[in-house]
Amino acid sequence: MIISVNWLKQFTDIDVTTSELATLIGARLVELEEVVELSEKYKDVIIVEVVECSKMEDSDHLNVTKINDGGVVEGAERDENGLIQVVCGALNVRSGMLAAWLPPRATVPESFNDSEPFVLSARKLRGRMSNGMLASAKELDLFEDHDGILEIDTAVAPGTLFADVYGLNDQLLDIENKSLTHRPDTFGIIGFAREVAAIQGKAFETPEWLTAAPNYGEIAGDIETPAVTIDTPELSARYQAVVLAGADGSAKSPLEIQTYLSRVGVRPISAIVDVTNYLMMVTGQPLHAFDYDKLIALNNGKADIHVRAGKIGETLELLDGRTVELSDNDIVIANGETAVALAGAMGGSSTQIDDSTKNIILESATFNLYNLRNTQMRHGIFSEAITRFTKGQPAELTAPVLAAAVKLLQESAGAKRVSDVADVISQPASHEPIEVTVERINHTLGSKFSVSDIVDTLQNVEFTVAVNDDNTVVAAIAPYWRADIHIAEDLIEEIGRLNGFDSIEPTLPLRDFTPVSPTDFDTFRKQLRQILVRSGSNEVVTYSFVHGDILENANQKKEDSYRITNSISPALQYYRQTITPSLLQLIHPNIKSGFNDVALFELNKAHNKIHGLNEEGVPGELDFLALTIAHKSKQKQAAYYEAKRYMTSLANMVGIRQLSFEPLHENPGFPVTAPFEFRRSSLVTDSQSGEFIGIVGEYTNSVKKAFKLPDSAAGFEIDPHALLSASRKQEALYTPAARYPSAERDVCYQVSDETTYAAIYAAATSGLVEGVNISVEPLDIYKNDSEATKNITLRYILSPQDKTLQADEVASIIESINSAVKTATSAVIV
Repeated sequence: MIISVNWLKQFTDIDVTTSELATLIGARLVELEEVVELSEKYKDVIIVEVVECSKMEDSDHLNVTKINDGGVVEGAERDENGLIQVVCGALNVRSGMLAAWLPPRATVPESFNDSEPFVLSARKLRGRMSNGMLASAKELDLFEDHDGILEIDTAVAPGTLFADVYGLNDQLLDIENKSLTHRPDTFGIIGFAREVAAIQGKAFETPEWLTAAPNYGEIAGDIETPAVTIDTPELSARYQAVVLAGADGSAKSPLEIQTYLSRVGVRPISAIVDVTNYLMMVTGQPLHAFDYDKLIALNNGKADIHVRAGKIGETLELLDGRTVELSDNDIVIANGETAVALAGAMGGSSTQIDDSTKNIILESATFNLYNLRNTQMRHGIFSEAITRFTKGQPAELTAPVLAAAVKLLQESAGAKRVSDVADVISQPASHEPIEVTVERINHTLGSKFSVSDIVDTLQNVEFTVAVNDDNTVVAAIAPYWRADIHIAEDLIEEIGRLNGFDSIEPTLPLRDFTPVSPTDFDTFRKQLRQILVRSGSNEVVTYSFVHGDILENANQKKEDSYRITNSISPALQYYRQTITPSLLQLIHPNIKSGFNDVALFELNKAHNKIHGLNEEGVPGELDFLALTIAHKSKQKQAAYYEAKRYMTSLANMVGIRQLSFEPLHENPGFPVTAPFEFRRSSLVTDSQSGEFIGIVGEYTNSVKKAFKLPDSAAGFEIDPHALLSASRKQEALYTPAARYPSAERDVCYQVSDETTYAAIYAAATSGLVEGVNISVEPLDIYKNDSEATKNITLRYILSPQDKTLQADEVASIIESINSAVKTATSAVIV
């Protein structure tokens, strides 16, 4: 972004050198790339009067002119009347006009930065001496102009320096504006001047036309007021439109406006377009002008403007000649059903202003900055207008800028207002006071500001400030253009910035800097990570943001996720609801890379709408621990049991002796259970405390297919807070290690299809045998598709505490267990 120092001086005094100003701006506002000096480029350009002009003999385009330079150029060859001869080929050269003259030995501004600048001399053209040249706007490095030499539109005496008349003894500040994305006010000269005044310690007063009630002038016609509808209020906070008639589409704006536009990188086009661009650069508020007659021709002679979202498959030809396909993320200006502009970005070619334009409809509006950022990146539009709209222009700015545009268009293009102003506000603005104590300000900044220092600082940038009776509390209301001020910390930062953080005396803080001790949960998380790593799994850390396809592949609903309106990438548009989908998308790439057996886990946060907002009104953070295992080749054991073994081992290592695995009869439809096949999954609960921990199981076939998982894949997802709570509720029990040999027996039970492993396990462990520890492990489940039964094989490990078990004692214990299982499940021993 380019800022003209002379343009700033139109709105505030600058008492320091440009070098000192650049240092202040860099320290207190924004980084500067460079300072460009213009005065050297234009120091030799003289305004002259063309006194005589006659056609050169034997030439179809050259003219011999005599110019009056007021006698200011020394050493120039003059005639008896003191006039200087210059040969000129421009079509518009004539006697009586004022022009810009480059005398001999002057450098042509267009070549000023070339490696070999073009320096003029006195030389003959077709035998006639020509002293220097009468310059065009292009040769003066101002703008492209094919009308000939630049005609001076200000009445000045010949010999006056061109740079003095048009303020080109100027310096340009090249601003690195990425750090100003939160400050839309600074993208206008007035807003930037306000900051320049403040960092010099000066009070700034915004021009009255920008703060007073807008004056649109008298109506000089009876055109029907345009109908305006904001179809989706979220897309536009305010939209204004007015019809102007009798405009001269070929009229040029004053040269002063053209020079200021050109030096900050905006190409002058016509009076109508230049006025909108000029006011945008001055205020930061973009405007757009439509050809009124072309507009209403698209809708049966009516102006029925709608601000709406683009439609899928809809196309629009833009001013730059491109035809773009719109999406529902674009904001469109339509007349009736026909799209005529890509709102905030670029107008459509169907309503373009040209030399034939007589009537215009002028738009002043604000649009949703997040939609426009999406539009900007998708269509590759980086115009001055969209650059400002994507910073979030305030709705209160549209009216005074529209009123100023009506006035300037009347002066420069002869346009008259012929309709009332259509004004639709969909999102009324409010500005609440922010209170902060003087003590807190100084404590935070390490400063010693008095209450008057604070009040003066804020009032310099036009905050409304009040102080309580004992001068201890400041209440400030930010002006409407300061959308970045929301909380007390914003005020404190503003006070420190404007006074200069470098001016604060550095002192050591008095507060306690004792390191914060880890919480119990922090310690527990570290323990969980160590346990899972020792078990052979690998920890990963993935983005909290995911693509919508990831959610759908995991059977989760996108509408249950918070959508990020200004996502850093189209692939990262949603908050993830749980951790499991993030792990599942990593399995196939790892197997493809040659890792046939994969075990990944992540301990991190997720967010979903089902759990709602926290007390601060933001999405609640949920801690999850998820693990996923997968094997490329088929395994003897079902993947469910491997995942269950990881879960059981983890629980045992944190002090939980026994978990309860309850079968699911249907998928509850919660985000955490959505990826799992309910027929091969179970809900996990601590047996002793009853604390619900999570889910373990295999994934649905659709999930396996979507993520390209092998057949052998399973995992769990649990609440680590619940796991910690359950571990704390365990009663301290000590079981000494067995001193005598253990005995193992495998038993196969034939049961009906409806009987679960959990039912058999519960029956097998229901009876206690004094002096013997009994553990149960699943070995095999066999199912013949043609039969209504299945075989489940368990291994019993008997560990005696006081003696070696005899064979008949082992048989007796096993028989007792079998009896309990048969009674509970009607099992048959096979």
